[in-house]
Amino acid sequence: MRKSAEELEKLAKEMLVAANADEANAAVVAKHMVTANLSGVDTHGVWQLPGYIAAIQAGELVPAARPEIVRETSTSALVRGHWTFGQVVAKFAMEKAIAKAAKHGVSVVGLVESHHIGRVGEYAEAAAAEGMIAMVWGGGFGEKRPRVVPHGGRGAVLGTNPLAMGLPAGSEPRMLFDFATAASSGVKIVNAQRTGQEVPDGWIVDKEGNPTNNVDDLLEGGGQVPFGEHKGYALAVAAEWLGRVFTGSAQFAQANRGGLYFSHSGAAMMVFRADLFQPFAEYSKRADRLRQRIKAVPPAAGVEEVLIPGDPELQARVRRLREGIPIPDTLWRELADLAASLGITIPE
Repeated sequence: MRKSAEELEKLAKEMLVAANADEANAAVVAKHMVTANLSGVDTHGVWQLPGYIAAIQAGELVPAARPEIVRETSTSALVRGHWTFGQVVAKFAMEKAIAKAAKHGVSVVGLVESHHIGRVGEYAEAAAAEGMIAMVWGGGFGEKRPRVVPHGGRGAVLGTNPLAMGLPAGSEPRMLFDFATAASSGVKIVNAQRTGQEVPDGWIVDKEGNPTNNVDDLLEGGGQVPFGEHKGYALAVAAEWLGRVFTGSAQFAQANRGGLYFSHSGAAMMVFRADLFQPFAEYSKRADRLRQRIKAVPPAAGVEEVLIPGDPELQARVRRLREGIPIPDTLWRELADLAASLGITIPE
């Protein structure tokens, strides 16, 4: 089935408020999830809603808390989320980073004490929309239950550690890099497990470090694999270093807060003005030319067009705003049952 962005956002907000989120936080999270769906990143869309509500009910997520700055300079800040929705904390942190970079040229903002921050590309996009270049690094997700093995290892030690980068342009669309440093997101592994499917080659290894397609091998002591062998592994370590070690997120860990994956997590946001070294008009002209040069490369056999990082999200938005957001029947039934348990009736 397909649902419009408006009806999904309205439903998500209603369900979050019914689960004791306040109106402001619920609005931020609902919009973020639906934007992820519109962008084709369904793993970070309304699929996450049952997990968030379960985390609220378990006391792992504080739905009406507000983030605050606990350490600050003119070009930096450390934001403490008080265990509210990660999207609320990350939005607040990126807005502070953008404001500081606009005034001083560069900024670094760390965030700690936060639940799942969702699609990290959204925060990099927000900076790019303001003429800023931004990087977002997340780490600390594997302290309680590590999921990713180091390259050449046979024991999990890291999380899926995402990173994103947003690059503004001129008349051309911005560029966006947004990906986990594991070969796949954890959500895709969970979905494969639920449906009894095998996963593609290069996603997981068994407890001996041998490649496997059987999710059961992962659950019996195996792990996910970094993308790109040693290169993706290096980026995973960098994300761990910047997201957890640099921010000091482990110092803020509390019993029962954040659950298995977010209790020690943190993120570092680095933002700088695109016109630091030249007028923005010159920068944007060069950025546009680079994009145009890449797009002008003839596609290989069987490939429709050469894409720029961020193109798939932009194309998905156009298509899904027109056609609606596809929602699997199983997910819709789960959302309907959950809504009913919260006193909300969903029309058939």
